[in-house]
Amino acid sequence: MPKLWNETIETHRRDVRHAILATTAALVAERGLLNVTMSQIAEQTGIGRATLYKYFPDVEAILRAWHAERIAHHLAHLIDVRDQAVGPAQRLEAVLEAFAVISHGSHGHFDTDLVALLHRDEQVGHAQEQVRHVIRDLLAEAAAAGEVRADVAPAELAAYCVHALAAAGTLPSKAAVRRLVAVTLAGLRPIA
Repeated sequence: MPKLWNETIETHRRDVRHAILATTAALVAERGLLNVTMSQIAEQTGIGRATLYKYFPDVEAILRAWHAERIAHHLAHLIDVRDQAVGPAQRLEAVLEAFAVISHGSHGHFDTDLVALLHRDEQVGHAQEQVRHVIRDLLAEAAAAGEVRADVAPAELAAYCVHALAAAGTLPSKAAVRRLVAVTLAGLRPIA
C-alpha cells in the first residue's frame, strides 16, 4: 500500500478510538459506570457494535484506555510547564501549581465505582511515581540554588508536595487551590 493510504487508515483508526474514549467518558459521567453498555457506546459513537469490539473487549477496557490517555496528557502538561519556566524556584512553583490544578480538576467528576476501578490500576501508581520524580528533581535543583530547604531529602519533600497538593481535589475553588500551593511552598522555604 502507498504510504499515504497507511497514514489515512491510521488517522481514521486514531479518530475512531478517540471518539470511543470520549463517548464512553461522557456516558459514564452522565449515567454512572454500571449503567453504560457497549451497545450504547457504539450507538452514541456512530459505529457498529462489531467495530467497537474490534477496538475494545468491554467498557472497563475503554475506561482504562481513556484514563491512560488522561494520565499521559497530565504528565506531558507538567513537563511543558516545567520547561517553559525560567529558574529553579519558578519551575518548581509552576509545576506544583499545575499539579494542584490537575488534582482539583480530576476529582468529583465521576462516581465512586469508576474511581475505584481506575485507581486500582498500576498505571496510576506509575504516574504518581513519575510526578514525584519530576518534583524531586526540581526540588534538588532549587535546593542546590539555595531556594528551598536542604535539610530534608528532595524525595521526602516531593512526597510531601504530592500528598499536600492532592488535597486540591477537595477544594471548592481555584483561589483555594492557589492558597494551598502557597502554603505548600512556604513549607519548602530554607530554614534561616
